[in-house]
Amino acid sequence: MERTARGDEGAFRLLVERWERPVFGFLERMLSSREEAQDMSQETFLRVFAEAGRYRPDGRFRSWLFRIAGNLARSRLRRDRVVRWIRLEPLLHDPPDPGARADDLLERDEKRRAVRTALARLPDRQRQAVVLQRYQGLSYREVAAAMDTTVPAVESLLQRAMALLKKELAGERKEQ
Repeated sequence: MERTARGDEGAFRLLVERWERPVFGFLERMLSSREEAQDMSQETFLRVFAEAGRYRPDGRFRSWLFRIAGNLARSRLRRDRVVRWIRLEPLLHDPPDPGARADDLLERDEKRRAVRTALARLPDRQRQAVVLQRYQGLSYREVAAAMDTTVPAVESLLQRAMALLKKELAGERKEQ
């Protein structure tokens, strides 16, 4: 980041190469479309470059980066004011098991669809906390830094989100 702050485009390219997939994955889960996630990813890295001089090396880069991406995603969601559903696409790191039976694969896809639908119905900040902690692997402290809040607030957001997800998924099972 220090090199990027001095205008070193090569250093910036390395940052983008290292972080573009995690940022895109986060934004794709926060927003409804792949195209919006791509747009917001580009906007995130433009902001990183523009604000590189304000980055403090005493903090964690990952938290700072996801704070920028999260703020952009929440702004987009507020601006759209439309309930959006997260797309169902197999995760790139979770290829189908070649030995699995078709009905097992179908059941796994249905469970994934139910979880993503329930996740999409969460309030924005709860969804952001879940995506950062569960899907991006950030610690509670890193989630708190990315969301500009406290660890107890993150714990509360996650607790409420999990309760809502459990309730939503239990209702899904009853309907089937």
